[in-house]
Amino acid sequence: QVQLAESGGGLVQPGGSLRLSCSASGFPFGGSAMRWYRQSPGNERELVAHISESGLFVSYADFVKGRFTISRDNAAHTVYLQMNRLEPEDTAVYYCNVAYRDYWGQGTQVIVSS
Repeated sequence: QVQLAESGGGLVQPGGSLRLSCSASGFPFGGSAMRWYRQSPGNERELVAHISESGLFVSYADFVKGRFTISRDNAAHTVYLQMNRLEPEDTAVYYCNVAYRDYWGQGTQVIVSS
């Protein structure tokens, strides 16, 4: 069974940092590109970051470029999202996704507020 489990969310002040993790199992992790999405109330789910199977190629949405970094550890079957200089607009539930597939985690809540 495919399993994706996000963790690392929480409450943080504007300008702060969080590191999200997604632990994956049940599919060839090393052969799968991975993505992070987010969704806030009243908004559509939006793509945040993408990473290729090897980790060599990455891409980001304009609204996080320069602040967020996606990475992966294939031996640990884990993908990460390092989030720096967080803004209130980053408040959302963040989801891990297997690229090009309908595989999702349960999400982890990020709240950026003073």
